[in-house]
Amino acid sequence: MEPKEILLAEPRGFCAGVDRAIEIVERALLKFGAPIYVRHEIVHNTYVVNDLKARGAIFIEDLAEVPAGATLVFSAHGVSQAVQEEAKRRGFSIFDATCPLVTKVHVEVAKLAKEGYEFLMIGHKGHPEVEGTMGQLLDGIYLVEDEADVHTVQPRQSEKLAVVTQTTLSVDDAASILAAIRQRFPQIREPKQQDICYATQNRQDAVKQLAGQVDVLIVVGSPTSSNSNRLRELAERLGTPAFMVDSPEELQPQWFAQATRVGLTAGASAPEVLVQGVIARIQALGAASVRKMDGLEETIKFPLPKGLKLEPLSISKSKK
Repeated sequence: MEPKEILLAEPRGFCAGVDRAIEIVERALLKFGAPIYVRHEIVHNTYVVNDLKARGAIFIEDLAEVPAGATLVFSAHGVSQAVQEEAKRRGFSIFDATCPLVTKVHVEVAKLAKEGYEFLMIGHKGHPEVEGTMGQLLDGIYLVEDEADVHTVQPRQSEKLAVVTQTTLSVDDAASILAAIRQRFPQIREPKQQDICYATQNRQDAVKQLAGQVDVLIVVGSPTSSNSNRLRELAERLGTPAFMVDSPEELQPQWFAQATRVGLTAGASAPEVLVQGVIARIQALGAASVRKMDGLEETIKFPLPKGLKLEPLSISKSKK
């Protein structure tokens, strides 16, 4: 048996926050010239990072690696207050590519902390977004990764306690942890709008719609991409075999041995050029048609920071 049809998820791939972050680096390179230093991978995608490296971006973790007077970009995941203060102290020219939806969480944490709140943060230990959000405060913010953590966490007080969430989590996983938090801390303050970003939600909803219609699902995304990993896990939880690939070369013919219809999606940091490469590879294995499922059209666009205005770029769009 060989695959006969590819069914494309809609929406998939780049979100507005990723588009903005990549464009900030591209415009900085055009306006100020190479090298441009970027703290952490601008987005979690190997292809995007390597492409920007080839054009003069240098990705670092320690600000000590950045020479005085250099231009520095903060990644889409956000940074702690300590990193922001060190960058200012060192005199870098700074452009902040933090996704505005992550910034919204940071602002909420700072505002409520001034009112005496402590926080539970639902997220994955070591993820740069979690480190950035928790690093908005010196203390009083506690990470919970699962329901077991909810039962053992010990905030100093529970009268003024709020919850925030890593934006790229699984909606379903976050909901179960949040339910456990509500049970233990009934007075918990929740955000007016869920922290999980619209793009993560939309891509997960598309996978839910797609999974029952296909024999196998391919997710285009890098291993470091939280939202891409969640898409694969979601499909498997719904009973559909799913595999994540960083490039078309990683596809294995045996995955399609029992599949006539293949589903295909991409994480929010995966460019469309990789999706098209995966389509071509599956077609080489026998797929004769490609069909796009009905889905939401995303029209959100975030403004660029001041100081990066140039003629409109076509670079990002060529990768979409």
